Amino acid sequence: MFTKILIANRGEIACRVMRTAAKLGIKTVAVYSDADADALHVQMADEAMHIGGSAPADSYLLFDKVIAAAQLTGAQAIHPGYGFLSENSAFCQRCADSDIVFIGPPVGAIEAMGSKSAAKQLMEKAGVPLLPGYHGADQDADRLQKSASEIGYPVLLKAVSGGGGKGMRQVHSANEFAEALAAAKREALSSFGDDNMLVEKYLQQPRHVEVQVFCDKLGNGVYLFERDCSVQRRHQKIIEEAPAPNMPQGLREQMGEAALRAAAAVNYVGAGTVEFLLDAGGGFYFMEMNTRLQVEHPVTEMITGQDLVEWQLKVANGEPLPCQQSDLKISGHAFEARIYAEDPNNDFLPAAGKLNWLQQPNESSQVRVDTGVVQGDDVGVFYDPMIAKLIVWDENRERALQRLAAALAEYQIVGVTTNISFLRRLASHEAFVREELSTDFIEQHRSSLFAELDPGLNRLLPMAALFLALRRRAAPKSCQDSTSPWHAMDGWRMNARSVQTETLIVDDVEHSLVMEAIGADSYQVSYAGSDHRVSGRLDGNDLIATLDGHRQHVTVVDLEGQLTLFTEQASLSFSERVPDLGEEVAHDDGSGFKAPMNGTVVDILVKAGDQVSAGDTLVIMEAMKMEQAIKAPVAGLVSEVFYQQGDLVDGGADLLSFEPTAQE
Repeated sequence: MFTKILIANRGEIACRVMRTAAKLGIKTVAVYSDADADALHVQMADEAMHIGGSAPADSYLLFDKVIAAAQLTGAQAIHPGYGFLSENSAFCQRCADSDIVFIGPPVGAIEAMGSKSAAKQLMEKAGVPLLPGYHGADQDADRLQKSASEIGYPVLLKAVSGGGGKGMRQVHSANEFAEALAAAKREALSSFGDDNMLVEKYLQQPRHVEVQVFCDKLGNGVYLFERDCSVQRRHQKIIEEAPAPNMPQGLREQMGEAALRAAAAVNYVGAGTVEFLLDAGGGFYFMEMNTRLQVEHPVTEMITGQDLVEWQLKVANGEPLPCQQSDLKISGHAFEARIYAEDPNNDFLPAAGKLNWLQQPNESSQVRVDTGVVQGDDVGVFYDPMIAKLIVWDENRERALQRLAAALAEYQIVGVTTNISFLRRLASHEAFVREELSTDFIEQHRSSLFAELDPGLNRLLPMAALFLALRRRAAPKSCQDSTSPWHAMDGWRMNARSVQTETLIVDDVEHSLVMEAIGADSYQVSYAGSDHRVSGRLDGNDLIATLDGHRQHVTVVDLEGQLTLFTEQASLSFSERVPDLGEEVAHDDGSGFKAPMNGTVVDILVKAGDQVSAGDTLVIMEAMKMEQAIKAPVAGLVSEVFYQQGDLVDGGADLLSFEPTAQE
C-alpha cells in the first residue's frame, strides 16, 4: 500500500480522502491556492504545498505544479477528488509519465467517456440503451439547430466534455435555440476548454438514477446499486438518496448489468458512475459516465457499509476488489442534502460571505457531515459554493427522511445566505415524501416550495425580545449599586408598572412589543393583539426560553446588530430599531442595474447610447462556476456602462445606468 499520497483538490472531498488515508496509516499532502492558505484541508494534511493564485486556472488546474508538489514531497500517488483534474486524461497521462500513480481510471477510459458524443457511440455498440440525439462532429450552429428540429423539441444542449450541469441548456422552441447555444458553448469553454455540443431529446419528468460501479485491474467488476438524484436545480443535484425508491429488483439488476457493460466497454478501473434517465414505464437511457468518485458517494457507503475511498486506494495499488457482487447487500436507506451558500429565492444565485456562526448536527453512526470549512471561514467567489454534505441513514426511507429533517433543523449558519430552509421545505414536501420524483421536481412544485410561509412571528418575536431584555440585564451597568432601581434596567418607574416597548425590525417592517416585567427574568408580552408570558435563562448565545408554558432551547447570534434567532422549528433574522439621531441617509434612486452577486463580468453586450428592448441581455456575470444574465425589464436607453469584460465586481454594485423609454 502507498505510504504517502497527494490530494489534488480542496474542500470537503480533500478532507474526506484524508480521513480514510489516516485510517489506513497513509500520510497525506495537500495543495492550496492563495485563497485556501488557512483552509481546513490544509490544516488536516500532514504536509501542504502552495501552488498558486486563488482562481483554479492559477492553481488547482496547473498540471506541472501539482506534479512537482508530489515529487518534492515524495508522494507515490495522486487522488484527484472530483472536479478540477479528476477527469482530465492529459493529467492522468502526465502522472504516468512522472511515475506517479493516478488514483482513478486509465487514460483510455477517461478519454472514451470524456467525450459525450464518442461515449454514446461506444454505449450503442455495448448494448446500453440511448436517447435519440445528435452526437456528430459537425458543430455548425445551423447543423445543431437542424438536428434539434429533427429530434423534436424540447431538446437538451450538453457540452461534449465535462459535467455537473455546466454547458447545459434546455431548449423548448426554435426561437430560443441560438441564445441557448451561445450561452452553453460559452459556459462549456470556460469550464472545460471545449465548446463542442451534442443535442438530445429532453424527456418530460424523468428520474435521474445512477449506478455506482467499481472495477479492478484484474478484470473484476461490481455495481454497488443505485442512487436517485432526481431533485436538482440548474441541472445540479441537491438531494440524493439510495437506494432509489420504487425500484423493482429486476430493473435494479438490469441497470446494474448495463452499467457494468458500459464500464467493460472502456476497460474501466476504479470508481465510476453510470448515469441514466428513467421514464415512468421503466425504460432507462444512458446519459454519461463519470470517471471519478461522485459527490453523492456517501449514500452508497451508508447503505452498503463500504468505504469507497478505501476501495479506490486498494484498486490503485493493484489489489483485487474487496467484495464480489454476491457479497454486496442493501441495508436501510440514506439521504444526502447539499448545504450551499446560495439564495433559493433569487434563482439559487450563489452567495459569498463569512461563516460567522456555524453549528452543525452532532455526528453519529446515522448522521454524517462531510465538510471542508469551519466557523470563521470565508465562502469566496472562486470555487463551488457548497458548504457541506449532510448524510443520514436509517432502517427505511420514512425513518431516514425524519432523521434528515431533524438534522437540517439542527444546522445553523449566520453570515452567508444558505439553502437550509429550502431543503427543509423540500424534504418535508408531500410529493417528495410520497416518492413522486422527477428531474423537474422543483419547477413542478415551485408554487408550494417558494410560497410565502407564515414565519410564526407571534411566537418568535417574544423570544427575540426576551433575549434582548436579558442581555441588557447581564450587561455591565453604569450604576454598580445592585439595590438601586437604575441597576435593574427592567423599565422600572416610581409608582407605575415596569413596562417598556421593544421595537424589532424584520424584513424592513417594524414590530412593537410591549413588555411588562412580572418577576426575575419573566415578562408579560403584548404583541399584535395577543398576550404571552415569557421567561428564560441566558448563557451567551444560548437561551432557555419558556413561552406560554412551552420550554425550548433557542440560539441567538448577533452579527454587528443583525440578529438571527434559531429554534427547532424555524429561524428569524431581526434587528433593533436604531434611534433616529438625525443623520442623513443616502437613498438609491433605482436607476442602476446592480450586480446580483460577487463575481466576474463575462461579457457586456451593450454600450452607452444603445437602445434595447425588454428581455434583451445586457451583461453576463459569472461566480462560483455559474453564469447569470442581467436583462432589461423594459425597453430603454443604456446611458453609461461602468465595467469591462473580465472585471471583478462586488455584489450590489451598479453595472450600468439605464433610462426606461417613456410609455405613451
